[in-house]
Amino acid sequence: MKLHELRPEPGSRKAPRRVGRGIGSGLGKTCGKGHKGQKARSGGGKGPAFEGGQTPLQRRLPKRGFTNIFKREVAVVNVGALNRFEDGTEVTVDLLKSQGLVKGNPDMVKLLGEGDLERTLTVKVDACSKAAAEKIAARGGKVEVV
Repeated sequence: MKLHELRPEPGSRKAPRRVGRGIGSGLGKTCGKGHKGQKARSGGGKGPAFEGGQTPLQRRLPKRGFTNIFKREVAVVNVGALNRFEDGTEVTVDLLKSQGLVKGNPDMVKLLGEGDLERTLTVKVDACSKAAAEKIAARGGKVEVV
């Protein structure tokens, strides 16, 4: 079987109802909507949350909390993950992104001290914990907070 030979199963595809195409079609003039009224209008009918005049559920439930519009998204990278780089590498945020250690587009990248470092690196990140800085300095590398 080839791609151009594919066909849908007989009876699985049904032609759409063609409304407003004359009296002989059975759905001419009012197109099966009857005469006048809310449901005959364009966009007519009740919304999905309408409960017959009763206060809708989303208005009865209490509202809690808020969204902080000033929140900064911080991506964290542990020191142990930096062992994939060669000695003497200058590790930047762009390099971390290209290696898949930082995903998306965070506001800042912070280096944390989890794991052991076996390389001598120069790391340029937005923030760094004290433990991570000590581990990098102990191996002869340095941290630059950009």
